[in-house]
Amino acid sequence: MTHYILGIDGGGTSCRAAVATPDGMVLGRGKSGAANILTDPNNAIISITEAAKAAYRDAGLDEAGVNSASAFLGLAGTNVGDLTRYVHDRLPFRHTDIDSDGLVALQGAIGDEDGAVAILGTGSIFMGRKDGTVRYIGGWGFTVGDLGGGARLGHALLQEALLAHDGVHPRSTVTDAVLDEFKGDPRSIVEFARLSKPGDFGRFAPLIFDHARRGDRQALAIVEAAAASVNEALDAIMKLAGAPRLCLLGGLAPLYPEWLSHGHRAILMEAEADALTGAVALAAKGYRERTGAAA
Repeated sequence: MTHYILGIDGGGTSCRAAVATPDGMVLGRGKSGAANILTDPNNAIISITEAAKAAYRDAGLDEAGVNSASAFLGLAGTNVGDLTRYVHDRLPFRHTDIDSDGLVALQGAIGDEDGAVAILGTGSIFMGRKDGTVRYIGGWGFTVGDLGGGARLGHALLQEALLAHDGVHPRSTVTDAVLDEFKGDPRSIVEFARLSKPGDFGRFAPLIFDHARRGDRQALAIVEAAAASVNEALDAIMKLAGAPRLCLLGGLAPLYPEWLSHGHRAILMEAEADALTGAVALAAKGYRERTGAAA
């Protein structure tokens, strides 16, 4: 029987999977919806399974084969509560290892070397590696953490739009854009927020950065506050990293550099590979360790 491994990168916006041979050669890739186990564990299970099956189909393999795969999953939300075990026990794979989406991103970006990465997407998390030991900062979820993440930015913008509507703060082009989207009805904003998940708030983040670059005062205030939080976290994680190497990852990574401190901009480097590549590498490593297969 041919054995396959799966690398899976699951975040607050989407879940990506790659099926590979045990030595890490990728055969096919698949993508599905959000896979944040803290926000919605049952939907995460569905997304993970769908992405894995899509990867098998992309490789020309029978999707039923996911049941015999060895998988390494990097998922958002694994650092809070007991949901990791809940998800683990309901996945279809023969062998399942679950860690944070930050770990697979770190592995993809800097391989086995020392340094740090910041994932700035729907949420935010910061990782530093020194002498093989990985340290984490943040990643505590939208409700009480994820400062600098897209969901927090979008949430702040909706608050600002309501303050502008009420005349508490001056209106601006960015708050007008939000009010226009909701047809000037603040109740629609409130209803949207009541029903929304972090990814729904996060879709407003690029709009905020765009208006901040144009000098919009309200957008500038939101972005500068978020960047201050990111700079603080970067100060802390670089103290834990074994080398002055920093990668920014995630959907907001291209938007943040100009707002960071000079010291952090000076050590920015391009990632060697993406988080999905990191997940495949860790899946291959785990398979070798369990089976004694050659590298």
